[in-house]
Amino acid sequence: MKTKQMRPVAILAGSRTPFTKSFTNYNRISNQTMMTAVIKDLVWKTNLVGQRLGDVSTGAVMKNASDWNMTRESVLGAGLNPHTPGYDVQRACGTGLETAWQIGLKISSGAIENGIAGGTDTNSDIAGVLPHEFSWIMMEAQKERTLLGRIKKFAEIKPQYLKPQFPAVMEPRTGLSMGQHTEKMVKEWGITQAEQDKLALQSHLNADRAWNEGFFNDLVFEFNGVKKDTLVRGDTSLEKLAKLKPAFDFTGQGTLTAGNSTALTDGASAVLLGSEEFAKQQNLPVLAYLVDAEVAAVDYVAGEGLLMAPTYAIARMLRRNNLTLQDFDFYEIHEAFAGQVLCTLKALESEEYCVKKLGEPKALGSIDRSKMNVKGGSLALGHPFAATGGRILISLAKILAQKGSGRGLISICTAGGMGVTAIVERP
Repeated sequence: MKTKQMRPVAILAGSRTPFTKSFTNYNRISNQTMMTAVIKDLVWKTNLVGQRLGDVSTGAVMKNASDWNMTRESVLGAGLNPHTPGYDVQRACGTGLETAWQIGLKISSGAIENGIAGGTDTNSDIAGVLPHEFSWIMMEAQKERTLLGRIKKFAEIKPQYLKPQFPAVMEPRTGLSMGQHTEKMVKEWGITQAEQDKLALQSHLNADRAWNEGFFNDLVFEFNGVKKDTLVRGDTSLEKLAKLKPAFDFTGQGTLTAGNSTALTDGASAVLLGSEEFAKQQNLPVLAYLVDAEVAAVDYVAGEGLLMAPTYAIARMLRRNNLTLQDFDFYEIHEAFAGQVLCTLKALESEEYCVKKLGEPKALGSIDRSKMNVKGGSLALGHPFAATGGRILISLAKILAQKGSGRGLISICTAGGMGVTAIVERP
């Protein structure tokens, strides 16, 4: 029997909505509506209308019950052949990169020739859910055979059972928000607000420059009357950022503000991946290749920093590929918080941390900051949780295509103390 060889995974195209601040432009627009629109735009721009793809994988973090089969429903509304399958994934903020990894592995193994990966998130269309106690009483009432029996059951409903519950961006095992966890991290690593504000400012300046240069013009399509990301502030300054008050720690020691933390964001993104043979058949240029990926987790409940898992993933991935941290032309480090990025970089520079935590013989070292998030990061562009991975992947692929060659590192931290990383190359 002939064995299949692992094949290169080509990044061919991508689309995303403009990212906007939650509760503004996309009110009452569902995850499925956004995901359908993104896949449809990607399908039309790559001339795949009516074609059957190998698989489609997308996901969302802030899901409603009606989103249970979101990807398949989005596929059916996006212009693809209805024989194209689709499935949902959720790995918190790493969802968009996780879906690309999964589709990429299927392509690499020869199981499929092509696929779409992506993610979407909205905080502006979340359905409140009534407590379990209300549901239990209603189900028990349905079993009653008499009107009197049902009335008696209804009488057990208490006022608090009628209060809707909404998803909260907090860790169930600690009761702390991601921002509160990051405050603990920056104190541990000695990161100041001034350092965080400096990184935030650079993110906005890079994003503003990229938009002015037209970098995002073929990646972002007009959606619901919005033509570009609405959170970019090219006119901000260190002075303006320094005046903002702490957003998570109100003891007088807080350094995380609305300016150096990502705002709640709505948006969606998708990326087309395929084999080299498929790219040739469709006459699609290969922007870059998804070479490898890694996922890791930390014991944040026992005291490790909630958003430090990417350090473990980066170390394992570099080791497996015989690379050093400096062997990259570009670094795309998701900016959940400026403080989280700085903690990650400082940890990679720490010999004690790299030896004791990561099992390395020495520190992984520093990176050239001028090569990091060169077209802006999540602080400026926004962070619709599951959509960030797709946004980063296609942007990095385009950056490498414009350069003509090179290698990029992606690092995304997630809720639950996890991290997803990837290597993207253009030979």
